[in-house]
Amino acid sequence: MEGKEEDVRLGANRYRERQPIGTAAQTQDAKDYTEPPPAPLIEPGELFSWSFYRAGIAEFVATFLFLYITVLTVMGVVKSPTKCSTVGIQGIAWAFGGMIFALVYCTAGISGGHINPAVTFGLLLARKLSLVRAVFYMIMQCLGAICGAGVVKAFEKTQYEMLGGGANTVGPAYSKTAGLGAEIVGTFVLVYTVFSATDAKRNARDSHVPILAPLPIGFAVFLVHLATIPVTGTGINPARSLGAALIYNKSQAWDDHWIFWVGPFIGAALAALYHQIVIRAIPFRSK
Repeated sequence: MEGKEEDVRLGANRYRERQPIGTAAQTQDAKDYTEPPPAPLIEPGELFSWSFYRAGIAEFVATFLFLYITVLTVMGVVKSPTKCSTVGIQGIAWAFGGMIFALVYCTAGISGGHINPAVTFGLLLARKLSLVRAVFYMIMQCLGAICGAGVVKAFEKTQYEMLGGGANTVGPAYSKTAGLGAEIVGTFVLVYTVFSATDAKRNARDSHVPILAPLPIGFAVFLVHLATIPVTGTGINPARSLGAALIYNKSQAWDDHWIFWVGPFIGAALAALYHQIVIRAIPFRSK
């Protein structure tokens, strides 16, 4: 009997190199990385660092390119009398998801590749960046989105105004409550994917995760657009909604505009809380 107990003990410990799953992954013994300390809410020293402004410029350029390509794609689909001759809704979804994939890949090493105030807000709640940096990112993202939509309008002003300018509105068959719910859930999917794809523990365990991180993020954007384009045109990004609405600047673009700020921020907050409290169990981790 003693021999069998010894066999069980050895068998249980024979494959220590295998990664723990579930709650076992949160134990101190299973750590194969150093948990980064929470970012301070206020870090005045950032204002004197070139890397801080470089990151903001990267967010501006990325959001500018994002709006430019995606709004042009929307315009191309909307202006055609038959969707069969265009890329259709699937093409719009691919444009949004593909641009996020490409831009996150390009800017992740500089600014983190947020390209979305909701993502920045979620990461701020998780203490992944300072309040100063978060506000700066959001400002640069909104400015980039406004400029991106503005360039599209400059290229085709008449059509831009006739075709809605890619502005987000709640579909006529849906209520404001449905639109708000779609934005909350859609942003939850996106921000939850961002947290999971960039998780520090996974990065330490799996060397391929940093390389593949932009792929699930872009794919999440693609899937959310497939589901919610008929509902709200898919915002899940307050900067994208603001840029298109401000340049289009018609009453229908502003009537429901609050949904595209409140919904994404609620969804981002829920995703941050879910990941930090449920998935990572950080508040309950032993010191």
